[in-house]
Amino acid sequence: MGDLQAIGEAILARLEAKHAQREAMLALSRSVVQHAARAIRAIHRGEWSEAEAEAAAAGRLLAEMHAASTAHPDLASAGYMLDAQKELAEAHLTRALVRGTELPSPADLGVDDAAWLNGLGEAGGELRRAALDAIRRDDTAAAEAILERMQDIYAFLTTVDFPAVITRNIKQTNDMVRGVTERTRGDLTLVMRQERLQAALDRFEARAGAAGIPIEGDDVSR
Repeated sequence: MGDLQAIGEAILARLEAKHAQREAMLALSRSVVQHAARAIRAIHRGEWSEAEAEAAAAGRLLAEMHAASTAHPDLASAGYMLDAQKELAEAHLTRALVRGTELPSPADLGVDDAAWLNGLGEAGGELRRAALDAIRRDDTAAAEAILERMQDIYAFLTTVDFPAVITRNIKQTNDMVRGVTERTRGDLTLVMRQERLQAALDRFEARAGAAGIPIEGDDVSR
């Protein structure tokens, strides 16, 4: 049974090497996710240089993951690899969508199509925060533009009609996009109605003042 010993030792050596690669990729995946999350936080703060630096760091780590998986195709398609790709795509796409710049493609980012699509959906969810920030700044025009991008993302993702195993369940991601888009539309509609009401009140008060008509709250005893 000498051949069993020799074959067995060779198999164990290969499995040990593969396990070591997997552990290294898991650590890299966690770092990619962390850098991507920091990039998104910086985007919402308007700290563009920091956001770019964090996204670039995530990209370099993802490239290391790709290199580590070269000899192991099954590791290249593992869930943690695709999750890292999605998080990287989300960071870059959020940045582009918030700033209104050109979207990077899957090839630009070194991610697969399903990861890019899910990253786009997650970025659509991040746009809700950007819209609410614009509303708080009384910049309803910017909020409207962001809402339009959210609606475009939802409309596009509804056209991705393939099995979940191929798209990594993009339908579930798009259900989230639909929900946050509807809530954002409701918030923005309420604010715009309040603005129209205030404008109408201001016009009424101006006309009343010009006509010398006292309105509630005026001191008519003077």
